[in-house]
Amino acid sequence: MQYAWLMSLLAWGLPAVTITDQATLRSCLTAAVDHDATLVALKGDLLYQTLAVKVYNLNLPVTPAAVTFPKTSQHVSGVVGCATAFGYKVQAKSGGHSYGNYGLGGTDGAIVVDLRNMKQFSYDTTTEEATVGGGMLNGELDTHLNIAGNRAVTHGTSPQIGIGGHATIGGLGPSARQWGMELDHVVEAEVVLANGSIVRASATQYQDVLFAVKGAGASFGVVTEFVLRTEEAPGEAVAYTYTLNLGGAKSNAALFKQWQELIMDPQLSRKFASVCTITQGAMVISGTYFGSKAEFDALGLGERFPGVTSTNAIVFTDWLGLVAHWTEQSLLDLTGGIPASFYSRCLSFTERTPITEDGIDRLFDYLATKPSGALVWLLYFDLEAGAINDVPMDATGYAHRDVLYWMQSYAVSLGPVSATTYEFLDGLNEVVRNGTPGIGIGVYPGYVDPRLENPRQSYWRSNLGRLSEIKSHVDPEDVFHNPQGVLPA
Repeated sequence: MQYAWLMSLLAWGLPAVTITDQATLRSCLTAAVDHDATLVALKGDLLYQTLAVKVYNLNLPVTPAAVTFPKTSQHVSGVVGCATAFGYKVQAKSGGHSYGNYGLGGTDGAIVVDLRNMKQFSYDTTTEEATVGGGMLNGELDTHLNIAGNRAVTHGTSPQIGIGGHATIGGLGPSARQWGMELDHVVEAEVVLANGSIVRASATQYQDVLFAVKGAGASFGVVTEFVLRTEEAPGEAVAYTYTLNLGGAKSNAALFKQWQELIMDPQLSRKFASVCTITQGAMVISGTYFGSKAEFDALGLGERFPGVTSTNAIVFTDWLGLVAHWTEQSLLDLTGGIPASFYSRCLSFTERTPITEDGIDRLFDYLATKPSGALVWLLYFDLEAGAINDVPMDATGYAHRDVLYWMQSYAVSLGPVSATTYEFLDGLNEVVRNGTPGIGIGVYPGYVDPRLENPRQSYWRSNLGRLSEIKSHVDPEDVFHNPQGVLPA
């Protein structure tokens, strides 16, 4: 059998074949998934881009060599074996929402391991841990955990985001200030490595692999299964929204200064999550308070923001209802999960490096005068810290434990992103950077920016050296590659 021959080739360490034709590659991949031809698609197949590839950011077209849809870890191991035997790079895809289409390889010619068929779930009532397939979407996970016993984990507001990417990058979300990110819930991971081996990484074995997976997973293997600690779902929460119609640059700047002053309070409750969203016509301060309506009212947020045109505060007494509300809100963000042409940039701010008052003034002057060339642009300022920053910087591959809030700047276009739009976002980020003395280069690794200078240092900062050393041991040939992934030392 051809697949067995390829496996023996790898086992004996013989040189990999670097050129193959479509028929040979298809034969190997099909054998790897137990000869189920429906689990393999190759470039050139009918409706390949539409049905198998499904590019998310249309501004960055990518055509993989093949997309596979394995059902077991053994299938994944076999696909990786085919890729290494024939000299292809590999990337895993879970929800498929990478801004750079990195789940498709980021550049043409990769073999994609699409995990959509790997959504197994079980729950241990003794340990209160859930075992979850790498292709599970966060909305699906919410339902499973709720049925299992009113349990929950942190994740972002979109139900279509896959745990395979979210929990190996960071996994920010409204509850992260209380519970930590989604990756902080990971206690064990089943990982297929570059040599095809299937390992269980935990605190007692393959510890370096677990360290790497929790922050840079795409560069180290395919996570086929997670074991997650879970939390008791909140009994009551308030979802709030304050909408402020924008006036002149001076008044708009004053409103943002009020928000930044609020989140800079070191005594701010970890029950409080907040996002400040700025668009062409309005500023929206929204979020969730994980507590009673009386506690929320005691914060006195309405009095802090003069010029509020509408206020909405909804009390939820069940977790799934709250999550459904987040879903409705997320549909208004960026593209609502629908493929589109867009570009995004990211900056990080710590307690020591807020934007100065003068910097905020110059930001709003810029927004009022600079043409964007885009269909729509948005700025998100997202409060984090709390339990996220309780974890030491070197405890996981994720290296942003000092961040207080993130700035995400987006621009969406009808067609390819124009030079005017790139200039608009570049200039915007430069204005903010110049107005923030001491600001670092940290960028959230889930907000990938293909144009970023020094991307690896920005995504993994002080942990990059250790990650590169681990990469040298478990993937020295850089099989699990994307354009900005960790490289071997």
